[in-house]
Amino acid sequence: MKHRRTLLAAGAAGVLALAGMATASLPAAAASTGCSVTYTVQSQWPGGFTANANVTNLGDALSSWTLTFDFPNASQKVTQGWGATWTQAGPRVSAASLSWNGSLRTNASTSIGFNGSWSGANPVPASFALNGTTCTGSVTTPTPSPTTTSPPPNGAAPKLHASGNQIVTADGKPYRLLGVSRSGGEFACVQGKGLWDSGPVDQASVDAMKTWNIHALRVPLNEECWLGLNGSPSGAAYQQGVKEYVNLLVANGINVILDLHWTWGAYPDSPDWHCKDEHATCQKPMPDARYAPQFWTGVANAFKGNDAVIFDLFNEPYPDMPAEWNKTLGWQCLRDGGTCPGLPYEVAGMQDLVDTVRATGATNLLMVGGLEWTNDVREWLTYRPNDPLNNLAASWHAYSFNACASESCWDSQIAPLAQQVPIVLGEFGQDNCGFDYMQRLVTWADAHDLSYLAWTWNPWGCTSGAVLIKDWAGTPEPGVGEGYKAHLLTQSPYL
Repeated sequence: MKHRRTLLAAGAAGVLALAGMATASLPAAAASTGCSVTYTVQSQWPGGFTANANVTNLGDALSSWTLTFDFPNASQKVTQGWGATWTQAGPRVSAASLSWNGSLRTNASTSIGFNGSWSGANPVPASFALNGTTCTGSVTTPTPSPTTTSPPPNGAAPKLHASGNQIVTADGKPYRLLGVSRSGGEFACVQGKGLWDSGPVDQASVDAMKTWNIHALRVPLNEECWLGLNGSPSGAAYQQGVKEYVNLLVANGINVILDLHWTWGAYPDSPDWHCKDEHATCQKPMPDARYAPQFWTGVANAFKGNDAVIFDLFNEPYPDMPAEWNKTLGWQCLRDGGTCPGLPYEVAGMQDLVDTVRATGATNLLMVGGLEWTNDVREWLTYRPNDPLNNLAASWHAYSFNACASESCWDSQIAPLAQQVPIVLGEFGQDNCGFDYMQRLVTWADAHDLSYLAWTWNPWGCTSGAVLIKDWAGTPEPGVGEGYKAHLLTQSPYL
């Protein structure tokens, strides 16, 4: 096996702030031009770095733009970028706007970024130009820090609950769940791969997450394995493995989201691409009334009293598909369960599962999804289950191939919900190994105080997207992993 070297993050290496505006002696009909740029090296390691450029238009409104600059060192190269079409010829770098961010009104800003390579030295560019207008000004280069912008988790993970439209700690401080999902617990036990698909669950593996500034981990589970109905390990051995891993994570300052991912229930009329097996060997449209309440009774009893653990009641509901995309029927099935159109098994609705958890005395924060694999949360408030503790968050997933995958959709469908209830973006990613879509999404999520966890912390090899690491030591995949790690290192879970 080819040896892979762990990437060493060195923290922020430099910030360049430039500003200028051309105003003198312009003819009456001429356009006012000008710009300011803040260039930040967010993360640097031997041979590589991640940088962001925040571009502000100080002149008349633009319908498109191109940012240009020269690298001072001949070894500096852009290897992959997001937020713009990046090209390089010699030292000259050009970043041309995309369809979604080309329009910049006066004083409007946009953020773009890239991963780069270097050798010898990695100095910041001396100047920038926007559509040919030079942005002039002073250069600020801070002292390089050996640590990240936001310190890694330290001490035990905080107890959390919902308050208004925020998740808060026990002392009322607003808090965001920022991290990753780790796959394995949902499928390995029914595929002969143990509990965690041969991945480590020791202190070293948790330390690797902490180097990314990961403060939350979503752990998918298998209903039948937890209940001892199928798989190996199953029953008590499976439960004990989950408990030990959760306790280790919480002790290291990482909140855990336990997610009911694979469940029992035949779906014989599903499309050919979908698993028709009645056993918990794939993602079903809805949880089943036969076993899902038993699962949540067991999980809630195991972790009640530990409010650092969150319960994601069902991974990605899509009852609207078997209902021939009737949204009203889909939302009714999601909340109320019972006999749902197109499904031959009795369904456990979200109200059933909320009631099940609360009947144990558990006070943990609960996540409840929407339709279309929880990408559609438009009617979430209307069909919100009743929780006597009012301790619910909306679960949202947003991949680049989903229907709601643009700023305009997020503004119209997600932002209004975020004003009313906490939203946890429990899964997101893109259908290639880049970071451009994900950068846009986390930038938007940061502006709206959303929690988010990228898929997935598994070293499967990134060939079609949604794989963050090369190995369990946390070496990031080029593009997607490097970009997300660099972003996490700039974030604090505390608002």
